[in-house]
Amino acid sequence: MGGFNDVPAGIDARVPSVARMYDYYLGGKDNFASDREAAEKMIEIGRQMGNDTREIARANRRFLGKAVTLLAKAGIRQFIDIGAGLPTQDNVHQVARRHAPDARVVYVDNDPIVLIHARALLAGDADVIAVQGDARRPEAILDDPKVIGHLDLTQPFAVLMVAVLHFIVDDAEAARITATVRDRLVPGGHLVLSHLYEGNAADDVTQASQLIYRKTAPGGLARRGLDQISAFFDGMDLIPPGITPVADWDAETLPETVDLVRPGILAGVARVR
Repeated sequence: MGGFNDVPAGIDARVPSVARMYDYYLGGKDNFASDREAAEKMIEIGRQMGNDTREIARANRRFLGKAVTLLAKAGIRQFIDIGAGLPTQDNVHQVARRHAPDARVVYVDNDPIVLIHARALLAGDADVIAVQGDARRPEAILDDPKVIGHLDLTQPFAVLMVAVLHFIVDDAEAARITATVRDRLVPGGHLVLSHLYEGNAADDVTQASQLIYRKTAPGGLARRGLDQISAFFDGMDLIPPGITPVADWDAETLPETVDLVRPGILAGVARVR
């Protein structure tokens, strides 16, 4: 069954957490009964759309690893993972260091349990830190003294927002967030992003998903179309294969066809010109 033995102080175990639900999708044990109940409802909604929610979550995690590998091989040595979630296998710093032992990473999250686990994992590692921050305020993250002290933001760095922006329900706010990040990236910097894609999802299915996530801290869930997701990369150069379903994203083996009909998660990596 999994789950925590003890509930950390200040945590309401009755309220599902997006990070702990994602942990459950990935087969982790750092979740409560409320997380598992909400996640199982999302898994059932996925079945109605012909999707395997757990497999999509795993594909999303593989995308993260592929993207970090690509950037580390290309010379990127600084990574900011916004909405990092609970530590699991192949975290950003572990993947990056396989190709760049000098890589420096900042994990950012606003979930207290995520920060507890991340700081425990990273204790004694001077090249990786975890800071509290809200994806809704990227300027505060990039101006955080801890971040500035850890990274040199005048040099190329990558910002990762993997499965994060669909928890920003307001379209204008999501656009503002990504515009702020793009404006702060220096030439050679990268944006790594994945996002729930509406595809041909029926309205009632979309509404059911929103109701489940309304109980979480973000207060909702937004499936967006290809045009909206593409706009998050405005003014940047997309790296092949461009924006594709997460299961198909591979910079080394480009997909012959891309299914943009079925709902799921789309992913992309782009570089500042």
